[in-house]
Amino acid sequence: MTHGTSFACAPARPDTSAPPIGTLSPPVQDRTLAGVLRTYRLTRFSAIPVAEGLLNRGYRVETEAGRFFLKCYVDQATSTRPVVAAQHRATTALAALGLPVAPPVRTRDGRTCTSREGRLFALFPWVEGEHRHGTELDLREGGDLGALLGRLHSALARVCAPVRQPAGHRSADPEETARLVGRLRDRAVAAGPAPFDTLAVRRLTERLDLLDTHRHRRPAPQAAPPTGWTHGDFHSLNLLHRQGRVTAVLDWDKLGLRPQAEEAVRAATLLFDDRTTGVLDLNRVRRWSRAYRATGAATAADLAAAAHRVWWERLNDLWMLQWHYQRADHRADPLFPASAAQLTWWCQEYEQVLDALTN
Repeated sequence: MTHGTSFACAPARPDTSAPPIGTLSPPVQDRTLAGVLRTYRLTRFSAIPVAEGLLNRGYRVETEAGRFFLKCYVDQATSTRPVVAAQHRATTALAALGLPVAPPVRTRDGRTCTSREGRLFALFPWVEGEHRHGTELDLREGGDLGALLGRLHSALARVCAPVRQPAGHRSADPEETARLVGRLRDRAVAAGPAPFDTLAVRRLTERLDLLDTHRHRRPAPQAAPPTGWTHGDFHSLNLLHRQGRVTAVLDWDKLGLRPQAEEAVRAATLLFDDRTTGVLDLNRVRRWSRAYRATGAATAADLAAAAHRVWWERLNDLWMLQWHYQRADHRADPLFPASAAQLTWWCQEYEQVLDALTN
């Protein structure tokens, strides 16, 4: 790895002027699906929409040649041909190393994606399995999952471009966050007494108090753990399980360079939380972290730095409410109560969470 001098910026706030994406995008017409599948020499098929993410549409395709998953890329940031091609090169290489990643199927002229009516599509083998939240896994399975992420991070370093380490990563500015909280709270108050708005007002008022209490704990740019290639969205809805093992790590749309240990911390908070209260199962978090560190992907010091930065990111993160009030996009609304509750709990139990991630 080489070292750079420029700072990588903190994660950008959501683009509130962007058009709706994912499940709010126009559905793909049957004639378009037929045209795409002809490029794979598939002419007799049935296509059934499956549960979609925020960045794509998906179809289960039944054919005489077998069952496939057809993915339509619709998010502007992740649907360009160079971005998709880079994802496909990485996932093909990971699959060749024996990791549970489904490589794209090639068209009859050797491409891994095809364009139709302004959209990009890719075809993948159908992988059997089911989604399991982290609290449904026993301690051994949770540890196995942490070890899998560690192996993925190590493998990505082998198959992706060499990493030029930045001098640091800027963290969110609490003054800017406080101004945004004020704007969102004004919108929530004006929206009326609906339960979501009432909760939003309460949590935004609380957020101002938390920002004031913890503003002196803003991470220094140089405090970030090492940067490397990451999946970018490692959580239960992007994992398939079958008979006690992971059969596929899905949706590599956010493949990119980030502090790797931060992905391990962020994934733990998404996998091992109570989906109502947001409280983390710290026994499972501890097993997860020990297994991740045992692969050599990070040290305890890396996890400590990552935990602090992810906590600070959450303290300053308001994307769910930005989507709700600034984009009139309510798809993330069901996630907000537990997410907001987890932040409050994490502020109270900071030392216990840190201990689970580092010891």
